[in-house]
Amino acid sequence: MTRTSRAYVYGLATVLCWSTVATAFKIALRYLDVYQLILYACLTSTTILFIAVAIRGEVAALPATFRRHWRVTLVSGVLNPFTYYLVLFAAYDRLPAQVAQPINYTWAIVLTLLSIVVLKQRITLRDIGAALVCYTGVVVIAGQGKWTTLHIPDATGVGLALLSTVIWASYWIVNIRDPRPPTIALCLNFLMALPFALALCLAASDPLRVNWQGLASAVYVGLFEMGLAFLLWSHALKLAENTSRVSNLIFLSPFLSLVFINRILGEPIYWTTYVGLLVIIAGLLVQQLRGKGTVIASQPVD
Repeated sequence: MTRTSRAYVYGLATVLCWSTVATAFKIALRYLDVYQLILYACLTSTTILFIAVAIRGEVAALPATFRRHWRVTLVSGVLNPFTYYLVLFAAYDRLPAQVAQPINYTWAIVLTLLSIVVLKQRITLRDIGAALVCYTGVVVIAGQGKWTTLHIPDATGVGLALLSTVIWASYWIVNIRDPRPPTIALCLNFLMALPFALALCLAASDPLRVNWQGLASAVYVGLFEMGLAFLLWSHALKLAENTSRVSNLIFLSPFLSLVFINRILGEPIYWTTYVGLLVIIAGLLVQQLRGKGTVIASQPVD
């Protein structure tokens, strides 16, 4: 198998992982509350990433890297996974999966807007146009099949989903100047977030009051959303001779996700979901024309 073929295999495997997580979130939230889910998913992912670091023979680098870069580790770990998934899971707890998942795709637009404010990058008409197109898609999806009434059935849930995109984009603003190796950085981020997740679960819930279905679903989320997907995607981008071609595979994910949402969760897919998703994808493609493609696709999309 050629290098390019292996890149596509890893990329498609990652897309398949991402395509199932919206369904997995909803199933997990049937058995766990938000605080329990973030704790056990975070614990699973931390374990997977620690094993990956151990296989690479880099465990000794963890404490040394933390001592040199404890500030960025603290900020990054609090942003992602702790705060990001706390807000994202809360959004999924309130919204149909088919509504929460496409909205999450707009984080790339938020990243552009934050880069303009924080990094003083120049705004263009294309940036403005892409943002307007994407958020038009969000409004269409938020209508949940009732576009003609201009009514959003759960404005709080939509607000949480949009807030999660701001948190995720903020994490990547911090990540731009992160000097840590990617796998070590992510492992340290999760190690940092784990005590926060445990403390919150102890304060707001009961980490011991879970059944096997809840634990299994949390393990799935931690494995395929937070841990394994990152490692697969990193390999795909590393092997790719043309990163933009491999990164464009992520646009398959939301459409495959709708299939799982419909077949497994039994959600009837609103016509507004299809229209809004196509509008969001169109906005992201407009943004990619500006050369943002590899940034957009550098991490999982939920």
